[in-house]
Amino acid sequence: MTDMETEVKKPTYLDYKSNQNPRWCPGCGDHAVLNSVQKAMAELELKTHDTAVISGIGCSSRFTYYMSTYGFHTIHGRASAIASGVKAANPRLNVWQITGDGDALAIGGNHFIHAIRRNINLNILLFNNRIYGLTKGQYSPTSKRGFISKTSPFGTIEFPFRPGELTIGARGYFFARTIDKDLKLSADVFKEAALHDGTSVVEVLQNCVIYNDRVHDEITDKEFRDDRTIVLEQGKPMIFGKERNKGLRLNGLNLEVVTIGEGGITEADLLVHDATTEDNTLHLKLVNMEYPHFPVALGVIRNVEALVYDREMEAQIEDVRSKTTIRTFLDLAKEGDVWEVK
Repeated sequence: MTDMETEVKKPTYLDYKSNQNPRWCPGCGDHAVLNSVQKAMAELELKTHDTAVISGIGCSSRFTYYMSTYGFHTIHGRASAIASGVKAANPRLNVWQITGDGDALAIGGNHFIHAIRRNINLNILLFNNRIYGLTKGQYSPTSKRGFISKTSPFGTIEFPFRPGELTIGARGYFFARTIDKDLKLSADVFKEAALHDGTSVVEVLQNCVIYNDRVHDEITDKEFRDDRTIVLEQGKPMIFGKERNKGLRLNGLNLEVVTIGEGGITEADLLVHDATTEDNTLHLKLVNMEYPHFPVALGVIRNVEALVYDREMEAQIEDVRSKTTIRTFLDLAKEGDVWEVK
């Protein structure tokens, strides 16, 4: 055989597609996210037999059927719990959890925050369309205050969760944000999430064409997206805008939008992004930025090294095994105080 014949073929995104046709509405943002995930997996050269995709309930959770990997379409709100169990049982698997703003943050909220707190090595993709789509248009935990829906006909009086704030508040070490229709940014962010050791959470600003169409348009429309979002890059100044002349700096303890060239402002005055610093003070400020007062932060916002649950669990098991004389159930039954009844 020639070297050409023995060369291992690199995977393409097609290798991660199943034989099922996606059953999402035409124009749904889920189609784009599916393509971005498959592209990211191909670029990472993940083995399909070493990858598991776990989902809960909702439009996003049909994702598992369209992946040529192991998959488990679970029950409402329990994706984090089951994904955690899968990873704990087989830490060598690449485990991806697909969930929505309702599935993860309402019925699944408790499982979600504890998976993050434990820092289990999961990649959680949270599709945020600020609506319950599969159950036909009820407001969700991320719907804005005043949002009118079938379950809030006069406008919801609740304040929404901010997924990034919730993630960091649960002691999360990785949080990123992307837009469904930006395939390149999404693929790049998904790769960074997969390479992170520990729980990674990626919020995907995703559109529901039926029940909440154009929900993110004020920041995602091409006409003004550059002026209303900022893509954060590690080690680079926080610059944004169509003219690349706007930036972020600290004014006391508060973030401030400035224009380079006005009032003596130069690029040297701007904040430089550091996703790797353990102190989450600035990361919290960045995830909480909202239009119209600030640009919405995209890209990897927090990416910090920390102890990983499943790795620590394996180490603990090996340590206990090395020190115990118990090898069988009978050994366990006879261990400690025992007595014979006659």
